[in-house]
Amino acid sequence: MTDDARDYSLVVFGATGFTGQYVAEEVARIADEENITWAIAGRNSEKLNAIIENVGKVTGKSLKNVGIIQADISDPNSLSEMAKKGKIVLNCVGPYRFFGEAVVKACVENATSHIDISGEPQFLERMQLDYNVAAHDKKCYVVGACGFDSIPADMGTVFLEEKLGGQVNSVETYLNIKSNKGARGHFATWQSAIYGFAHANELKPLRKKLFPERLPVLKPALQYRGILHNNPIVKSWCLPFPGSDRSVVMRSQRYFFEKENKRPVQMKAYVQCSSLIAAIAMALSAVLFGLLASFKFGRSLLEKYPQFFSFGVFGHDGPKKEEMDSTSFVLTLVGKGWSEKLTEPMDAHTNQPEKELVVRVSGPEAGYVATPICMVQAALVLLRDTDKLPANGGVFPPGAAFAKTSLIERLIKRGINFQAGVKSSL
Repeated sequence: MTDDARDYSLVVFGATGFTGQYVAEEVARIADEENITWAIAGRNSEKLNAIIENVGKVTGKSLKNVGIIQADISDPNSLSEMAKKGKIVLNCVGPYRFFGEAVVKACVENATSHIDISGEPQFLERMQLDYNVAAHDKKCYVVGACGFDSIPADMGTVFLEEKLGGQVNSVETYLNIKSNKGARGHFATWQSAIYGFAHANELKPLRKKLFPERLPVLKPALQYRGILHNNPIVKSWCLPFPGSDRSVVMRSQRYFFEKENKRPVQMKAYVQCSSLIAAIAMALSAVLFGLLASFKFGRSLLEKYPQFFSFGVFGHDGPKKEEMDSTSFVLTLVGKGWSEKLTEPMDAHTNQPEKELVVRVSGPEAGYVATPICMVQAALVLLRDTDKLPANGGVFPPGAAFAKTSLIERLIKRGINFQAGVKSSL
């Protein structure tokens, strides 16, 4: 991957940002145990020093050996110098649509691996299209969506396939965010969603270039459950989940099909609501968001008044510690398939799926507690499990990169649980 002469094992870029500070805290917690060297990077050295001081207070760790690197998105030379100093850059600077590519480019050119926490399909897929060959040639790894978007869904699907055995036909996911004080998010996440929706039409032509051949038609086809449905397994009213999970999981499934001759799993993603009224309100607010995000003046309104249009969920200050402490997530994955695994991926079963398995991935607050845990453990797997990664580097979603590694075991140790229920017959 990268040579051993680098100054640092990990470099946290964007450590002064809202999410970046929590990633720095998570690295500080595990650095001694993992015996790694690390640095933080960003534009303003004064703010970086303040972050070091604050992270030391929060974690109780001595950070006197933590490096400080000045690097600016608008200065390619500074990004290149940063990339040369680390084996892996943990890129926390979003929205990635605006700020991500320059960091990926610097990393790939310097044979430095790169991990991000993007939930932006256009960015993730464009990086694969534009940098996969170069990363492979440089023998470095660019792994996107290594936060709550979309490690629970992608690694959860990997886990479900392993536990069900046989052959999985379909997976449906149901996200439940639990909070006593109201789940909240930072403005950067809101801004990413605005521009992701506004430019959703970019995805179709991008995917035609990235994947000239369509995945095979699989039977039985996984049916879409509609805009609103009441699900008996999670006992909730559910809406389609608009996040990146499905696009990330399907990229991993394509990788397994093309590289390992494995039948791809069909997947749909949903989000749980606390009541029918809450589901209707969420659906109406999504319609309003979509209308406004589709034209320039509407986007400026969404950016100017995030708290108003998100009904208090998103703001420039992000969630407070007590709000994060009272929030958790459960992602329920429902898999259906067969006991028998056919030899070829396109061989057809003569019977309907007869096995079902429910898997639950659960953990602390998704955006700023679980996400740093996922990101840091993914980086450590790149460092430690080099013999279990796809050969010779490239650009990957997390499932494709980490399916054979210790990532799930590591996440469980850090409080993100993967639990398989009892298999049942259909």
